[in-house]
Amino acid sequence: MRPALHPRLVNPPEADPAVYIPFVFENRSILFDLGNLEALSPREILKISHIFVSHMHMDHFYGFDRVLRLFLGRNKRIHLFGPENFLCCIEGKLAGYSWDLVSHYSHPFTIAATEIRNDCLIHQEYPCSTGFQPLENARIAPLEVALLAEPSITVTYTRLDHSMVCLAFALTEQFHINIRRDELIAMDLSTGSWLMAFKNALYRQADPDLMFEISIPGQKARRIPLGELARRIARITPGQKIAYITDAVYGESNLHKMVNLAKNADHLFIEAAFSEADRSLAEGKKHLTACQAGAIAAMANVRNFTLFHFSPRYGGHTRFLEAEARQAYEDRIRMDNISKSLP
Repeated sequence: MRPALHPRLVNPPEADPAVYIPFVFENRSILFDLGNLEALSPREILKISHIFVSHMHMDHFYGFDRVLRLFLGRNKRIHLFGPENFLCCIEGKLAGYSWDLVSHYSHPFTIAATEIRNDCLIHQEYPCSTGFQPLENARIAPLEVALLAEPSITVTYTRLDHSMVCLAFALTEQFHINIRRDELIAMDLSTGSWLMAFKNALYRQADPDLMFEISIPGQKARRIPLGELARRIARITPGQKIAYITDAVYGESNLHKMVNLAKNADHLFIEAAFSEADRSLAEGKKHLTACQAGAIAAMANVRNFTLFHFSPRYGGHTRFLEAEARQAYEDRIRMDNISKSLP
């Protein structure tokens, strides 16, 4: 079955971190981290609905201005999430420009930002129409494991140590619904907005006996029990899980959190800043080595993993880092299999 999510690195692995996740069957995408986004087309950026920022080092937040520039004057609302001091950093960015002309814009644009503290979430909005002045009162909410919770997907996070708090994220699809085109034709049904309503009903686990109404322009509305319709036109398969880990020191606490976050992921994007030969540098700069990244991927039982955030000290000659990570992954899998086979 064709997957609904096709995540990819925005930049080469030695350049700024950012993972772009488009939704194949929706005009929408999600972004993990906000490094340089010049490699994304304006059309791709305008599909972004939610951005999750790991921390506020420049190479993880540099792309904010490009997003802001493209969304100006459009009927858009974009959601951003980040760690402590996130709202202050956004306000600093916005304060760097003059907004005397935005009152003439005919379409509203709003930045909805959430700062993830160690004891609460703080939600604030910045409407373009007011020159991005924050609302008078920010909304404080209790901590939630899920930053985004929709019928079809959730995005969760964990807090890692990297000389400051650095967030890691995981996007989990509840399950995937494939529509059987042959059955649509057999039932004389065409595609349309009703299919999204149908999928949402399945994600909500609505009563199978519910009479679901199908409204197609130019045709008489039809009502069919949801369960019967699902049996005929839907093929349900396990959902995807995509995890993102960057800028983390290798230690017991971080290791436990990283493995739990990425557990059974279909695809893990994980930093590998240094070679194992430069482990002392990795420890000093609080980054992972390629061997550590591969071992974490194995411990989390991920299906695929992609390395990124290579140190510039290797001058772009980084295939050996991937080889180190792959060897560590295979060695760990082999060790785990031996342990399981022992009496």
